[in-house]
Amino acid sequence: MVERPVWRPAAAREVLESRAQLLAFVRGFFAQRGVLEVETPVLGRCGVTDVHLDSIPAGVSAPGFSGGWLQTSPEYHMKRLLAAGSGPIYQVARVFRNGEVGRRHNPEFSMLEWYRPGFDDRQLMAEVADLVVGWLSCERPETLSYRAVMQRWAGLDPFEASEAELRARCREWMDDPQLAGLDRDGCLDLLMSFAVEPHLGRERPVFVTAYPASQASLARVSEDARGHRVAHRFELYVQGLELCNGYWELTDPVEQRRRFEADNRLRRAAGKPDMALDEAFLAALAAGLPDCAGVALGLDRLLMLRLGCGDIREVLAFPFDRA
Repeated sequence: MVERPVWRPAAAREVLESRAQLLAFVRGFFAQRGVLEVETPVLGRCGVTDVHLDSIPAGVSAPGFSGGWLQTSPEYHMKRLLAAGSGPIYQVARVFRNGEVGRRHNPEFSMLEWYRPGFDDRQLMAEVADLVVGWLSCERPETLSYRAVMQRWAGLDPFEASEAELRARCREWMDDPQLAGLDRDGCLDLLMSFAVEPHLGRERPVFVTAYPASQASLARVSEDARGHRVAHRFELYVQGLELCNGYWELTDPVEQRRRFEADNRLRRAAGKPDMALDEAFLAALAAGLPDCAGVALGLDRLLMLRLGCGDIREVLAFPFDRA
């Protein structure tokens, strides 16, 4: 028996109205601050190398071109605009990630991304707080280090613990055959997801900062007071929900290429295909990305928090099973 498709939207009318209000709030927020709204491609020639993100192939067939990928983020294109002299910019984008379905995930979702030339991570955190507090009418976030939250809720120091200690702690959620495929960062990610994240932002919103350098992605790295190499990266949590991920951006094209190549080595080890490096993005870095900070924030999750929804389907007109 063929299941009949559901034609009705999942979100109620009042949710659609709240989404429209959120978009108006976002645009007013950035208009007051002189940040330019831009649009960049949803369909691009390249995907991303990040081992934790799976791009969705587009299968374009056109004269002189085939393939393409739906974008997981507008980041690379927006940084090309920054390198061309755009100044501060933001975008409300539709983005796509394969394999992400659940109470907090849909393969297609709405992302607010913005970049501030001349800002570092701390200055951008203050602006993120302004936006989130303005929309949610909540307390301003506190700031805790990655090391502090892991020590408090996972019971170990992420910089000093041995792999054996990490694996022993992870056995609460995975057995040894499953753990065999996890490296050090994989174990840390598991502990962050299961032991730490559910507690974050329960009393008030919290920024988590100073992630291990191995988790820097596109962020700068420096040494902390204890001699640990840490990333200038932050995430904001509200009610146990990760809301955004921001960086004081890496501007070194040589280091960025090295990280992309390292990503592909991790992809091969995980049985995933290599991804072509985005040479246009690397060329923009070589031409000169201005000193800046940037952040990506999930608008659907921000709406969930405002409305008290426990499932992303409640704030989407047509989640994937109805799309």
